[in-house]
Amino acid sequence: MSDPHAHHDHAEHDMHTGHDMAGMPAMDHSGHGGHAGHGDHVGQFRRLFWINLILAVPVVAFSSMFAMLIGYTIPDFPGARWIAPVLGTVMYVWGGRPFLTGAVSEFKARKPGMMMLIALAITVAFLASWGASLGLLHHELEFWWELALLIVIMLLGHWIEMRSLAQTTSALDSLAALLPDEAERVDGDTITKVAPTDLRVGDVVIVRPGGSVPADGRIVDGRADMDESMLTGESRTVARTVGDSVTAGTVATDSGLRVEVTAIGDDTALAGIRKLVADAQASSSHAQRLADRAAAWLFWFALGAAVITAIVWTAVGDPDAAVVRTITVLVIACPHALGLAIPLVVSIATERAARAGVLVKDRLALESMRDIDAVLFDKTGTLTKGEPTVTGIAPVDGWDADAVLALAAAAEADSEHPLARAIVRAASDRSFPVSRATGFTSSPAVGVTAEVDGHQVRVGGPHLLSEVGAGEVADAEVWRTEGAIILHVVRDGVVIGGLKLADEIRPESRQAVEALQRRGVEVVMITGDAEAVALAVASELGIQRVFAGVRPEDKSAKVAELQREGKKVAMVGDGVNDAPALAQADVGIAIGAGTDVAIASAGVILASDDPRSVVSVIELSQASYRKMKQNLWWAAGYNLISVPLAAGVLAPIGFVLPMSVGAVLMSLSTVVVALNAQSLRRLDLRPDVVVRH
Repeated sequence: MSDPHAHHDHAEHDMHTGHDMAGMPAMDHSGHGGHAGHGDHVGQFRRLFWINLILAVPVVAFSSMFAMLIGYTIPDFPGARWIAPVLGTVMYVWGGRPFLTGAVSEFKARKPGMMMLIALAITVAFLASWGASLGLLHHELEFWWELALLIVIMLLGHWIEMRSLAQTTSALDSLAALLPDEAERVDGDTITKVAPTDLRVGDVVIVRPGGSVPADGRIVDGRADMDESMLTGESRTVARTVGDSVTAGTVATDSGLRVEVTAIGDDTALAGIRKLVADAQASSSHAQRLADRAAAWLFWFALGAAVITAIVWTAVGDPDAAVVRTITVLVIACPHALGLAIPLVVSIATERAARAGVLVKDRLALESMRDIDAVLFDKTGTLTKGEPTVTGIAPVDGWDADAVLALAAAAEADSEHPLARAIVRAASDRSFPVSRATGFTSSPAVGVTAEVDGHQVRVGGPHLLSEVGAGEVADAEVWRTEGAIILHVVRDGVVIGGLKLADEIRPESRQAVEALQRRGVEVVMITGDAEAVALAVASELGIQRVFAGVRPEDKSAKVAELQREGKKVAMVGDGVNDAPALAQADVGIAIGAGTDVAIASAGVILASDDPRSVVSVIELSQASYRKMKQNLWWAAGYNLISVPLAAGVLAPIGFVLPMSVGAVLMSLSTVVVALNAQSLRRLDLRPDVVVRH
């Protein structure tokens, strides 16, 4: 019902409502020759690996050089000497095709990288082996077995990479799987089962106990404890009742509901989350660009080393060794592990964040969070709940707080005003009975009046006190200095108590502030509220620095002020007036319940309204950076050390790195990088867990 009772006297206190991967980043897009769509590529490389592994068995077995190294005799029957060359050629053309086409793409783009190195290595080995098989080159240059092993090992590495990257996109698949296969739509007196895609805005659907909500909507009948972990990362259920909004994919754990659909398809929160996760996985980052440059430099390093190796070994009079060493250099220099080092870490980090209710829209923002030394929180709707709550009751002599609240709730029960709802909610939270009121009326700028248990009960502000000729309760002056909203409860013309309403501080805010301060991060609060209100909240949370009375258009200037002090600033907000500040900050973090404008201006989005998630973002940023650094050092350092060994710098003391060992070590580095990145999956980013660290 509409409520003419506007409590206009409360308005002066103004509760502030302001409150190519198709996946792989730049290098992998060119370097992998179009690895778009990892689901397809997992199957492609799995098939290629197993088929080429089968082909490699006879190629290796009938390779004369391998037989000589192991010490066995190849069976002598017609055509036996051509088994290795023919099947080796099949492997080169079929198994090597992804690397050859990738090399062509790199060459056309003038961005040499690992694909050109792999293609160069297998091509040199292929041509040298045919030359030896045809008697045009020395028989020791027959590398069919090494060519076969190289292709199989590289295919295995790519299969592992594609499978790992496909697993990181499972967050998107699991989000899609949250929707039920069918929805029960209420059509008059009948219930029709339809696909969620057939629902329209305004439809009413039934959600059974234990069932998923098929589309975003508003509860029109029923009450249930909702599992919203897919949205917030919190395992705790949340009570939702008539009038509350519910999100597609959330689960009614204990009771049934009737929900009116308010959004469908791409307009749902779930679709928005999927898009944010997909965009984040497709975005590049500073560390990825560093890896791209490293791969390009490594190409020239390897090519230069190969040329020098060929010249030096030829100059010392051993052209056969020159070819062997040159091929070994090119094989072992393949920077495949380097290509996997960054994208896999960031993709896993993005997926882990999404599961914890942290949506990374910009990977660079996630990277930057590890260096943040100041977090600027908007107060209303971020550190506080952004809605009025009864925070104090002052009964007069002869009355107790529960009785005063019960009478106020009874009188306000028929009002839809935010302050009235806060009073009714406070009584409901205390679980004591509230009498049924009759004769409800409201008067603008005065308050409400109703008959409760045969007594006239009125609730209102200062104009109500003037009408009844009464004074304020003793606590009112203190409450006023704290910026609280003050209402009085009058029964039969006599004041029986006062109510203090304020924007309640979130319980999680205290933990968030303490956890950030333990990490050496300065916490600053910004608000448009009066200084008294701001200082009261800051004092309770232990925040030392406050910007109060800041107009919306000036918030970004306060961010810039902190930046001029040399701080790297993360801004956390949820309102339209926070958008410029979110954009100005080094990292903008939007509370997911906030406005579309705020979300569009942020690099990181908290799906829940839990400020502790900011600590989760820092924890994730630091952990993923450690993994990136470890992987880069392993991948690049491995190449820088192994290439000289492959070139034969230790040949004077009798050590020459065999090509087979070089191929195995190169593949091993890829596996090590993949396993190191996978260890990120053990990171628990739930807000309640992270703040205890």
